[in-house]
Amino acid sequence: MQTELTEVLLPFSLFIIMLGMGLSLVVNDFLRVFKYPRAVAIGLTNQLILLPVVGYVIASNFGLPPAFAVGIMIIAACPGGVTSNLITHVVKGDTALSITMTALASFVTVFSIPLIINFGLMAFMGESQLIELPILETMGKIIGITVFPVAIGMFIRRRNPDFALKMERPSRLASTIIFIIILLAIIVQERERLMTYFVQLSGATLMLNLITMLLGFAAAKLFRLNLQQSLSITIESGIQNGTLAIVIAESILNQNQMALPAGVYSIIMFITGGVLMAYFGNKKN
Repeated sequence: MQTELTEVLLPFSLFIIMLGMGLSLVVNDFLRVFKYPRAVAIGLTNQLILLPVVGYVIASNFGLPPAFAVGIMIIAACPGGVTSNLITHVVKGDTALSITMTALASFVTVFSIPLIINFGLMAFMGESQLIELPILETMGKIIGITVFPVAIGMFIRRRNPDFALKMERPSRLASTIIFIIILLAIIVQERERLMTYFVQLSGATLMLNLITMLLGFAAAKLFRLNLQQSLSITIESGIQNGTLAIVIAESILNQNQMALPAGVYSIIMFITGGVLMAYFGNKKN
């Protein structure tokens, strides 16, 4: 599943999207996140603890082959990705909160992913495997695709705020268009493999996506967070880094079958994310 689309076009597109997000942000947006850390704590708890638990329950109860069940656990072990930042930006959630949670969760999951996946291997296949993620390389990719382009956008806004404000709406529109193009490209490129397993895997992956988003929204509301923060936590809880899951399954575990749930999940999360974007993105503040 790793092709020029996922290795070149997708990262480049995400870089451009994150640059556009940076145009809408100022330093105080991030300072506010750390001044009121409750939202970050709730979001990270959902991602790092609740998500793997939900993943295990789903993998255990859908009657999936062992390799597919482990694939579900791989998805549940991964942090939110740039896609979650994009969706949050378009739905007018708290973008700074989303980026902060993605960065922090990505750092923590470098250490938690091996533990969660090994648990899945033991639970569903009766075996374990040494899993080591390249920490510097992983963090370098995160910085390159998220922090760096956002910083450039913020610098442009600081130097030319009028231009940045004029570009805010066009950048959201461009992000939505790029989002749709990426979704269609993935579907066309992987149509043969995904059509074979889509029916078998769509139920489990859809439930993982919807349940974690609903639990994220419920937790945010329980702790009386505002709508912007609630949307960010909802999306970060239910939109995971499908590309990373595919890389882990294919490149680290050398198990193509384990990558298929992540492929189906990626399409599902693009669709549910698109629904959120269409609904909240058109609502007036």
